[in-house]
Amino acid sequence: MRRAVLSVLALALAATAAPVDGAWAQSRDPDREQEQERREREQREREWMLRPAPLRDRPNAGPCPFVKILYDAARYVEFEGGQQASAAVGFTGEIEGLEAACVYREADPIVVDIDILFHLGRGPQADGAQHTYRYWVAVTERNSAILAKEYFELPVSFENGADRVMVTEQIRGLTIPRRDVSISGTNFEILVGFEVTPEMAAFNRAGARFRIDAGAAGQQ
Repeated sequence: MRRAVLSVLALALAATAAPVDGAWAQSRDPDREQEQERREREQREREWMLRPAPLRDRPNAGPCPFVKILYDAARYVEFEGGQQASAAVGFTGEIEGLEAACVYREADPIVVDIDILFHLGRGPQADGAQHTYRYWVAVTERNSAILAKEYFELPVSFENGADRVMVTEQIRGLTIPRRDVSISGTNFEILVGFEVTPEMAAFNRAGARFRIDAGAAGQQ
């Protein structure tokens, strides 16, 4: 907001400080002015594209945090009536992969961007063609306590009778403060997982598997 207010104020001051000569204003050529503005704008754009980004070639102060999928929460499988059978499967999901990048200089906080790939499915007991999954992202001290945890909702529509869908979620600007320059990204872990019930977590820990479209119509 401050930038906008200052810009407006600067324009107002310029207008009052530099009155336009009436004769010049009447003789100006709007088409010629527009063409000149267009050329100047294109020149500025070319200069911007050629100008190297000041931080592009500067290395981070250290490596990025480890980003992992928590095994117990990597999959989401609903079972109607608690029966672990393909015919009882409702909505399902699996976190297929992660991509992450970070940036930090000197004693600045670590800023992390994460892309999360979800593979989501709908079994015979799924209620309708829409479902909202919940997942979380947590920052921990490496192999230690959770420092922060945030939950996200992922609404999904299975259109035209589809029984599976792929979705990529983007987490931008996750910020981890640092006490000083001696603290690097390797001091932290970022964990990702579905919000699961204790029964789902136990199913995952046991290593039991169902296809993402387990129990879809026509399958046994």
